[in-house]
Amino acid sequence: MFASVDLKKLLTGIAVLLAVLVPAALYLSRPGPLAVPTGSWGLSFREKNQPPVADATSEQLAAYDAKYIGSTEDNMVYLTFDCGYENGNTAAILDTLKAHNAPAAFFVVGNYLTSEPDLVCRMIREGHIVGNHTWSHPDMSGITDREDFARQLQQVRDKFQEITGQEMPLYYRPPQGIYSQENLSMAKGLGYRTVFWSLAYVDWKQDQQPSEQEALEKLTERIHPGAVVLLHNTSSTNAAVLDRVLTAWEEMGYRFGTLDELFAD
Repeated sequence: MFASVDLKKLLTGIAVLLAVLVPAALYLSRPGPLAVPTGSWGLSFREKNQPPVADATSEQLAAYDAKYIGSTEDNMVYLTFDCGYENGNTAAILDTLKAHNAPAAFFVVGNYLTSEPDLVCRMIREGHIVGNHTWSHPDMSGITDREDFARQLQQVRDKFQEITGQEMPLYYRPPQGIYSQENLSMAKGLGYRTVFWSLAYVDWKQDQQPSEQEALEKLTERIHPGAVVLLHNTSSTNAAVLDRVLTAWEEMGYRFGTLDELFAD
């Protein structure tokens, strides 16, 4: 003979069990905050003067204090330059920025700080932000040890303070745009804001520099509201064409903002 069962107690027990298991199952099945946990930052430009499709959305990156684009409701442009080394173009770039009263952010590596302290100090003096591009420009996605990751950034901060007497703003750009979800989390844990981009073109190949006309066309056709622009200071084409590019953007109604304003959105 089967023992009798209190139906009310049985149903109550099932309800309690479901209350625990269902939320847990939903949490475990949720997609992570990044659709692509490891890779090299990429963009797909599909429409003229419209934001590109990026590897991750603004919402996904926000969990890591990272951005690649500003408000698309505002004609603000954010200029950034990656500085791997100096080959004679940065002074001309700074002259053009000054003429247009356009702030920019320069992401520097360790050897740039040691070899070009005067240019770095000029950047600061003229109101630009100098950001962290790591000490030796490695593939940061291959660094899983937090101390090693932090060391790449701290060495840059220390050298920056040594030559400028100032604390370095905590903006970080992964070398070559290669990142992982773990890297973004570590950068955030160190207080950094990670800066990707929404507009770039192939300007870094020294033996294959684009023509000035090609650069002007690409940069005017790809500009869009909220654009975070990535250019390289090593490009002689950029130095030669930047005045015309900024003038064209101004005539299109764009204004120039800072990374502080970008992250205040």
